[in-house]
Amino acid sequence: MSDAALTPALQARSLSKSFGTVQAVRGVSLEVQAGETLALLGPSGCGKSTVLRCVAGLEQPEAGQVFVGGREVTALPPEQRHVGLVFQDYALFPHLSVLRNVAYGPSMRGESKPRVQMRAREALDLVALGELAGRFPAQLSGGQQQRVALARALATRSPLLLLDEPLSNLDEKLRAELRTDLRALFGRVGAGVLIVTHDQREALALADRVAVMRAGQLVQVGPAPAVFREPHSAWVAAFLGWPNILPQGDGRALLIPEEAILLGVGEACPVTARQVTETGQTVQVHHSLGRLTLHLSAREAPQAGDSLTLNVDLNRVKTVPDDRELS
Repeated sequence: MSDAALTPALQARSLSKSFGTVQAVRGVSLEVQAGETLALLGPSGCGKSTVLRCVAGLEQPEAGQVFVGGREVTALPPEQRHVGLVFQDYALFPHLSVLRNVAYGPSMRGESKPRVQMRAREALDLVALGELAGRFPAQLSGGQQQRVALARALATRSPLLLLDEPLSNLDEKLRAELRTDLRALFGRVGAGVLIVTHDQREALALADRVAVMRAGQLVQVGPAPAVFREPHSAWVAAFLGWPNILPQGDGRALLIPEEAILLGVGEACPVTARQVTETGQTVQVHHSLGRLTLHLSAREAPQAGDSLTLNVDLNRVKTVPDDRELS
């Protein structure tokens, strides 16, 4: 295997960035390999977009280094970093055709006009918009505009693609469709991809690995399915949507999968159902000791006032630090 194949598409080392008295990013280090998609996942205000902007050159970190394809770019302006960037609002030029929008990136790098046109058309074909090359952004749907923005990034042939909340402006049905299309597309282009998102489903659907951020720091990084199955703390579990997190009062908490809880109804039972809420495939039971979410059919669901026996498969219970109250 060549050295180029082993060189990460992105290396960010100990990045820190403040805005006034607010430290938005605190010593963040991460890597994205060629052909890999990493999702930077976290709530609004956690610093994930600031990390992306530091990588893109739109913000200058106070400390740390950025390498793209093995070349340090920390001090370089955005146009010299050789990255493809897809903004949340797409940032298309309304007065330019689809083809000219896509051609803009490679044309700014001094490519010859025939090569620019070839790369633009190839990128449009990759996102299945070749037939719309002559249209203008206002004549496109939101999903088509998103694809044009992606094609513009692909046309630069950059080793690294940066996407900032790429699907947030779309309705849920279209987001679901594009998640599938984007995952297949990323596998074909071979570039490293860094996606910033607050959407857990988007991260799981698109990314090979997930990096969870909280208050400017990375708190867990790993393969996407493993991070969702094995959160390292109660805060990560809560952010990722774990429904059954029981504090222990000793700085720890129990994580209980819905499938690990078995429900019985009888006279000598330890808890009483106060409220029962059906939420699609699961049932929330608010009981005398708290609240649990179980996988039950509507036929199996208890009624408010029922006495219950809750049997838990202890082999599937996870004990983690309870850090939910930390700043």
